[in-house]
Amino acid sequence: MLSEIPNLLSQTDLADVHSQLARAEWQTGKLSAGAQAQDLKQNQEMSQSCQSWAAINQLVIPKLYAHPSFQSMAMPSKVSAAFISRCSPGMYYGEHIDNPIMGNQGARYRSDLAITVFLSSPESYEGGELTIHSTFGPMAVKLAAGAAVVYPASSLHEVTPVTEGERIVCALWAQSMIRDAHQRELLHELDEARRALLLSTPNAKVTTKVEQVYANLLRMWADV
Repeated sequence: MLSEIPNLLSQTDLADVHSQLARAEWQTGKLSAGAQAQDLKQNQEMSQSCQSWAAINQLVIPKLYAHPSFQSMAMPSKVSAAFISRCSPGMYYGEHIDNPIMGNQGARYRSDLAITVFLSSPESYEGGELTIHSTFGPMAVKLAAGAAVVYPASSLHEVTPVTEGERIVCALWAQSMIRDAHQRELLHELDEARRALLLSTPNAKVTTKVEQVYANLLRMWADV
């Protein structure tokens, strides 16, 4: 399941982010690449020791974690810190799947879902599409600044070469309370129906029944 979250960051948020980007420190993305990704990864990443990295994380992660759509689709138990990636002309990230287990010793998490938060407007760069491969073929994603896309970290995906301008994104990962992707998708769809019923007919018996089924499926499948 691939889901978009438009306007995760407001224009005020983006202005704050871009002020931080202007004074950030950058390093080669190969420093965070595993052995298999060394030849595939041609990008820059913001140094995690600089103040801009901390400031952007403190803005983006709470916005993501608190967003009702993200909570419904991801049901997160853990959300990683953001890697802030920059691709200038000629830079890319070849086809790969994300590491299944991430984090440092003592703070490991399973990467069920990958999240990309777009910080550059799509008009400001050429190329650089996040391309996610599935049984239905490749899907190119290039969203407005401030929007996010959530997709399975198990998917084969890539960032195509940037040919003009500069592409800057936050990349994060989440471990879900619902390990099984199909169960997670069913719960998300049921939650959307549940929310609609709570708005339209909050006192109806069918609303109570759907609420009960949702709660009991969550109780059955959740791993906390």
